Amino acid sequence: MRYGVGLLMLELLLILSAVLMLYPFYLTFLNSFKTYLEVSQSLIALPGSWTLDNFSKVWVSMNYPRALLNSIVVTVCSVGGVLLVSSAAAYRLVRSPGKVSQLIFFLVLSSMVIPFQIVMIPALKVAKDLYLINSVYGLVIMYWGFLVPMALFLYHGFVKTIPIELEEAAFIDGCGPFKMFYKVVMPLLMPITTTIAIINVLGVFNDFMLPLVMISSDKFRTLPLAVSIFFGDYGNEWNSIMAALTISMFPIIVFFLFMQRFIIQGLVAGAVKG
Repeated sequence: MRYGVGLLMLELLLILSAVLMLYPFYLTFLNSFKTYLEVSQSLIALPGSWTLDNFSKVWVSMNYPRALLNSIVVTVCSVGGVLLVSSAAAYRLVRSPGKVSQLIFFLVLSSMVIPFQIVMIPALKVAKDLYLINSVYGLVIMYWGFLVPMALFLYHGFVKTIPIELEEAAFIDGCGPFKMFYKVVMPLLMPITTTIAIINVLGVFNDFMLPLVMISSDKFRTLPLAVSIFFGDYGNEWNSIMAALTISMFPIIVFFLFMQRFIIQGLVAGAVKG
């Protein structure tokens, strides 16, 4: 492709878009090293003296190690359960065609069109009746319920592209249904599995609303809830807020940098399969 004015304008547009997206991160990082007075005077000025006091303060106030551990446990268990349940359910629905399978698939998909805000209060009531409130395992179970429909929808379309002859050959070789699914089908689902996993990891790790209504104890709060303690009606310590946001963003940014190659592969594979 020849390098012309059109390509140059496209590159400049992409660079401008990247700068606009990265600018808030730059301001957050920059102001996390300032004092409260410096942040109040100017957000874009460089710090007069770079200080780590904000980080040491929020580390203790947030109980950062505990909040990070809670976020990791909730994210891993939630996403792992979603992948396990939705992949097996999608495989069963595709390989068992009929009106019952179609009805189940339709009911699952119909739940996706209902906004979370509408079902938030009823779901909270059910969670309270089942003693799921204010617990890590209760939060995980709630994520399973809210995230499985979308994952099942994506798996459902992907399973249709897998030739059934592979399963028939594995069945002739003596594979049982469970071994055939995990040894034959699941490896073929790795592109979409990786995509679903990464999207849900980013969503669960950064989620604020569901933990807010489910968790009330400081012992079980996740990182987004821990950051929220610095916001108040009568005073916001913006230097502390910026420091808290910086250290809370760090784990997920590192995760994204390590997994971005798999994100691209998963999206490209999904597009080709579609």
